[in-house]
Amino acid sequence: MRKIRIYRETLLIFLRGLLMGTADVIPGVSGGTMALITGIYQRLIHAISQINLTFLFYALEGEWAKSRLELKKWDFNLFIPLLAGIGLAVLTMSKVMTMLLTVYTAPTYAFFFGLILASAGFVYKHVDELNLKNLTFLVVGLVFAILFVGLNPIQANHTLPIIFLSGVVAICAMILPGISGAFILLLLNQYEYMLNALNELKIVEIIVFILGALIGILSFSRLLDYLLDHHKSITMAFLVGLMIGTLRLPYSKISATMDSPWPVLIAAIIGFVLVVVLEKQFEKHHIPWEA
Repeated sequence: MRKIRIYRETLLIFLRGLLMGTADVIPGVSGGTMALITGIYQRLIHAISQINLTFLFYALEGEWAKSRLELKKWDFNLFIPLLAGIGLAVLTMSKVMTMLLTVYTAPTYAFFFGLILASAGFVYKHVDELNLKNLTFLVVGLVFAILFVGLNPIQANHTLPIIFLSGVVAICAMILPGISGAFILLLLNQYEYMLNALNELKIVEIIVFILGALIGILSFSRLLDYLLDHHKSITMAFLVGLMIGTLRLPYSKISATMDSPWPVLIAAIIGFVLVVVLEKQFEKHHIPWEA
C-alpha cells in the first residue's frame, strides 16, 4: 500500500508539473498560479529555498557523509517528477501555443482571461480578511500590474548575456502567481525567439537561459519563502491585485483581434471552469509535507 501511495503522489506531482509547464509558455498565465491552484505552491517555494551548494563544498573536501546529509535536505520526491512534467510540457506546448496565438488569437486569450480571473478568486481565499492593510497591498498589486502590462516591449537583442538575464527575470515571475514569465519575455523581446529556440533545439541558447533561471529562482525563492511564512495574508492580497491587473493583457489582445463574441465568451467560460475543476480535484489529492 505504501508503494502505491508513493506512485500515486509521484504521478500527481508530475501532472502538476505538466500544468505548470503549460502555463509557463502562455503570456499572461503563471506557472506559480498553477502551483497554487493544485496545492503545491508553498511546498515548492520552501523546497527551492533550501537548495544550496554546501554539499558540493563538503564533497570537494572529501567529507562524503556530510555531503550526502546536505543532499538529503533537497526535496527530490518533489523536484524530479515536477521538473519532468514541466520540461515535457514546455517542449510540447511551445509548438501548440505558437499555432494557437497565431490562428485563434482572441479565443486563446479569452481562455487565459478565464483562467486568470478564476485563479484570482482562488488566491483571494488565502487572504485572512479584507482589512485596510490587505486592501492596500491588493490595490498596490493592481496598480503595479496595470502599469506593468502597459509597458512597451523593449527592443533588446538576442545575445547570450541578454538571454541569461531574461532567464533570471522571467523565472522570478514564473513562480509568482499573477505574473507571467512568458509575458516578461514578451516585454524583453525574447518570447518568440526562445519559443523558436525550443522548437529548433538551439542547445546553447536553451542552456544559457536555464542557467539564468536557476540563479534567479534560487535567489528569489528565499524571499518568497520568508514572505509566505511571516506575511502570508498581505502577500496573497498583493498577488490578487497582480492577477486582476494582468487581465489588461488578454483583454487588450481580445479587443484587438475579436471577430465574433461567442467563441471568446465560450473560451473564457471554459478557462474559468477549468480552474474551478482543477482546484476541487487536487484538493481531494492533497500531498502533505513537512516544512
